[in-house]
Amino acid sequence: MARVKFLGHAAFEVELDGKHLLFDPWIRGNRLACLEVEDLRGIDLILVTHAHSDHLGQAFEIARRNDARIVAVHEIAVEAEKEGLRSVGVNVGGPARVEGFEIIATPALHSSPLGTPIGFIVRGREATIYHAGDTGLFSDIALYGQLYPVDVAMIPIGGHYTMNCEQAAIFTTLLKPKVVIPMHYNTFPLIRADPSVFAREVAKRTRDVRVVILRPCEDFEF
Repeated sequence: MARVKFLGHAAFEVELDGKHLLFDPWIRGNRLACLEVEDLRGIDLILVTHAHSDHLGQAFEIARRNDARIVAVHEIAVEAEKEGLRSVGVNVGGPARVEGFEIIATPALHSSPLGTPIGFIVRGREATIYHAGDTGLFSDIALYGQLYPVDVAMIPIGGHYTMNCEQAAIFTTLLKPKVVIPMHYNTFPLIRADPSVFAREVAKRTRDVRVVILRPCEDFEF
């Protein structure tokens, strides 16, 4: 049984194949965060989509506390190594094999002060998950969905800096995951969004995708 736990904004803890994965762990300073950095224990991998502070967050601190490995675009991975942390640098292309997972870095239409923004597809024995990071709408995601069928996707809906609800619904229909969880909304005024609008936009386009809306610290098992 795999599990996805929403930690607020774009942060998620995922249990997959007996490992604990952490995505974009912005905890301290995040008004929606439902726990403290010190509460995150037993983390094996920390996946960082880009270097904006609301995504890189406390990744290095948590990695040090847990002896976890950072997975990120090459430039962020190099910075992690400079701080004495274990890291794996990736870029958009073929799978990297890390801790028994196949990790595929996907494009993300965004910006970053260090390296190129990416998303992550993580293929395990139990399931395949996708964290989009911060991105605008792009149609190539359909190819990734064909190559790596996704069980659970985490997709931004807040608009302004990323896709809005309508765009994210179109993105979802291209990717065709079994389940989609909206993220990156309502943390601050510029990204105010109603996830029920996203759910309706998805339902207008497909009946094959289940929308799961999580509050911070709620989880979904699959």
